[in-house]
Amino acid sequence: MSTSHSRQQGRGILISLVAVLILSPDALLVRLISVDPWTLIFWRGLLSGCAILLFCLVQMRRDFFKGLIAIGRIGLLAGIIQAAATFFFVNSLRQTSAANTLVILAAVPLFSAVFSRIFLKETIRRHTWIAVCIGFAGIALLFAGSLGGGSLRGDLCAVVAASLWATFLVIARRARAVNMVPAVALGGLLSALFVWLCGVDPLAIPSHDWPFILALGLFVLPVSFAMITVGTRLLPAPEVSLILMLETPLGPFWVWLALGERPSPTTLAAGLLIVGTLVAHTLIAIRIRHSETRQNLAVNSSGKQ
Repeated sequence: MSTSHSRQQGRGILISLVAVLILSPDALLVRLISVDPWTLIFWRGLLSGCAILLFCLVQMRRDFFKGLIAIGRIGLLAGIIQAAATFFFVNSLRQTSAANTLVILAAVPLFSAVFSRIFLKETIRRHTWIAVCIGFAGIALLFAGSLGGGSLRGDLCAVVAASLWATFLVIARRARAVNMVPAVALGGLLSALFVWLCGVDPLAIPSHDWPFILALGLFVLPVSFAMITVGTRLLPAPEVSLILMLETPLGPFWVWLALGERPSPTTLAAGLLIVGTLVAHTLIAIRIRHSETRQNLAVNSSGKQ
């Protein structure tokens, strides 16, 4: 491995780690904001959407408007799905524990694998199917622990949010020739537009909520998103996914530290099952990719001789 490649990987790891640290208080900030979910969705969508558009402008420069038009109808669909996912995510955090929400959302790659098989007819390897079955068993365990506890509706919202974000990933994969970053910004702006048309008063916010809203919409979401985007250019997707899994334990940790909300034993067991499965699956995927790369290099070397 060359020195430049090692430095690139080191930068990618550092950037991805910082991105997760910045993103991890997302659930805590949603909890600290006292306004109703509709008002929160408005400001979360408006501020993060505008900030991500600014990121696109800096990144694309002269091709900015061309990039916006290039997402087309499929980008519009992706934006609508992103907006719906945000709605269910915020409502999940308001109706169940942060740990339950983030544990279920950790299963987004598993939902994505199933949807890729159904809609894109992609071949799913055996270890992925095993991970999907174990991950869904973990979600079932989480639901069993929520029965009679008043948080079942929030868990269901988290499952819907995970399914929608997985659908967004499948759409982005289907249209991988097009930069779908503007679709993320579109999703935020559409969510803000929708709740505004439903009659929400965006200015009816207590003064103590503004610092949390501004931190969430102008810093946590857009900065972490921008850094994750840079990280994926420096590291292969499996490595980035492995680092992003740190949000699952970090998010509930901040909520526990600030609000004293402790995950239940069932939630901890389900979280260990799902996150452990994802870590094992990602490590296997990394090993398979490295093995295939070595084989391809060996074949190419023998072909040149």
